[in-house]
Amino acid sequence: VQLQASGGGSVQAGGSLRLSCAASGKIFTIYALGWYRQAPGKQRELVASLTSSGMSNYADSVKGRFTISRDNADYTVYLQMNSLNPEDTAVYFCRADLYYSAPVIWGQGTLVTVSS
Repeated sequence: VQLQASGGGSVQAGGSLRLSCAASGKIFTIYALGWYRQAPGKQRELVASLTSSGMSNYADSVKGRFTISRDNADYTVYLQMNSLNPEDTAVYFCRADLYYSAPVIWGQGTLVTVSS
């Protein structure tokens, strides 16, 4: 499985961005796709995830502002981020969790910068 992330950028507080993560390869082995983020000096944390059966999970800090969705046609997962605030500034990473306890797969990070 390979992951290609895109969509980061700079935005003012209150603005929106959409991140994309395109999965390729043995996508049938993917249990869930998700977005994680890592701010400077902080640990990487879950932002949102979506299982192959459609179950979603969000960090409390983004509930009501971020939405994760999937395009099954090309197995791309999107993270729509609205009402961004400076605390959302981080490098965002796409991650694939695979069946059968296989190691997780990380995509490259994409930087999101929110200015006040």
